[in-house]
Amino acid sequence: MVGGGRAGAPSLKARALRALSMREHSRAELARKLAPHAESEEQLTALLDALEAERWLSNDRFAQSLVHRRAERFGSARIKAELKSHGLAAEVVEQVIQACEDTEFARAREVWLRRFGLPATDAKERAKQARFLAGRGFSSVVIHRLVSGLDETG
Repeated sequence: MVGGGRAGAPSLKARALRALSMREHSRAELARKLAPHAESEEQLTALLDALEAERWLSNDRFAQSLVHRRAERFGSARIKAELKSHGLAAEVVEQVIQACEDTEFARAREVWLRRFGLPATDAKERAKQARFLAGRGFSSVVIHRLVSGLDETG
């Protein structure tokens, strides 16, 4: 049987294309998803190489997509860690994260406004707000400027 598997089961390429039609995947992530269905490591590698050659699979496109999906809610540090967890090359990560770092304050301010809306009235509330933003992966410099009430140029 072409594509391996039992009768009626989707081929490995069909599984890959279905996953890629839902959203972008990194090569490592797609390999993890397809590995249980592949007859051999060679079959899986050949399919992934073919998908990259046909431009169905792209780590660069995946990185851009992940940044686009996460930037509204998370800081650069958290996005960078997620990109690295997907097995992307350091050059790809640095390339896409630069734009995130340029908009870090504005994004942190939007997250802060949605969550809190008002400046902290005491040290305990400032600490709570800072912990929330740190958990979202925003930098300490941005958090300090935001929680202390400094404007974007401060």
